[in-house]
Amino acid sequence: MTDLAQAHDELRPLMFSIAYRMLGSVVEAEDVVQEAFLRLHRSSQDGVDNLEAYATTVTTRLAIDTLRSARVRRERYVGPWLPEPILDSPDVDPAYRIELDDTVSMAFLVLLEALSPVERAVFVLREVIGYEYAEIAAVVDKSEANCRQIFARAKTRIKDGQPRFAASREDRDRLATEFLGAIRNGDLAGLERLLAENVVFVGDGGGRTPAVQQPIIGVVAVARFLLGLMRQGDRLGVLLDLVQANGQPALRIRAADGAMLGVLTIDVDTDRIVGLNNILNPDKLGHLGPVGDLNTLLGHRA
Repeated sequence: MTDLAQAHDELRPLMFSIAYRMLGSVVEAEDVVQEAFLRLHRSSQDGVDNLEAYATTVTTRLAIDTLRSARVRRERYVGPWLPEPILDSPDVDPAYRIELDDTVSMAFLVLLEALSPVERAVFVLREVIGYEYAEIAAVVDKSEANCRQIFARAKTRIKDGQPRFAASREDRDRLATEFLGAIRNGDLAGLERLLAENVVFVGDGGGRTPAVQQPIIGVVAVARFLLGLMRQGDRLGVLLDLVQANGQPALRIRAADGAMLGVLTIDVDTDRIVGLNNILNPDKLGHLGPVGDLNTLLGHRA
């Protein structure tokens, strides 16, 4: 294996981790990583003293540029925007696996959307990757003092909304199992017991497939909506199975032939489900395998 090929294998997880957290998009993150490696290859001809530092710098700067160019697209996005899900599953392409923890949860990545591209870069490099301010300053081409200010400002902006996820992995999985059982059995009372009073359901169809255009809030409204979806899913032969997505329990939603239709992530805080994020936009599911056509199943166009 050549030095550069070995560097690719060693550095790719770090580069993809940075790009995905900044962009919330698997496809865009992969494009950034590929372009960064092309630049790394060209620069290696002249010699690079620190490959990791160079890879981090190029990846972060490319992600900043991508965020700036994507801003108009996201402003025009139809309905709520949610990140592309990453599943921790043996049948998912290993290229799209990263260390899944609370900093890749749907709730956390959505909060990062409130930050400017540079704020997001500084926050990710400091809070997630653990870089020192001097290292961050070199990456984003700002002074060390400025980076400290940017980080403090960014942390303040997302502090109030930052998810706590106080429940253990075991408690999350138990609640998710009970949640799936309740919706399968049409158990309204049981479902309501699992949901927090102010639970929020968000759907992301991106205008490509049917999804709620505004968040649904409150235990009664969300529970009844979920059971309505389940009845519809039963008629269509939809398959549901528990998986891990973005460091949290989730339901993988598939057509009868196994094609992907969506991913519903489940946010748990202490002993209740506080958030449900339903990613249905087919453009955000392609990295998970063959994608089904929900519009055809439903018999109408988005």
